[in-house]
Amino acid sequence: MAEKHPDDTAREAEARRTLERVATDSEVVGHSTLARTAERARAHMAADDADADDRIEVWGRRTGRALSAIAFVMLAAWLITYLAR
Repeated sequence: MAEKHPDDTAREAEARRTLERVATDSEVVGHSTLARTAERARAHMAADDADADDRIEVWGRRTGRALSAIAFVMLAAWLITYLAR
C-alpha cells in the first residue's frame, strides 16, 4: 500500500471540512429559503457574530447595522421619489 504524503492528508481534511460545511449550509429540513434568509438577517442584525463577552462590541455592531438599515431605507425612498418625478 502506498504511503500518504502530508499534503494529501491536509487536502483530505480540508475536503472533509468543505463537504461538511456544504451539507450543513444546504440542509432544507423544514426550512424554506425565505425562512433561512430571515433567520440569517435576524442573526446579522442581532450581532450574533460578535464576541458575546464584549457588550460594547455587540451593541456597537447592532447600532451600526441599524443605522445602515435606516440609511438604506431613506436612500431607497429618495431614489423612488426622484425617479417618480
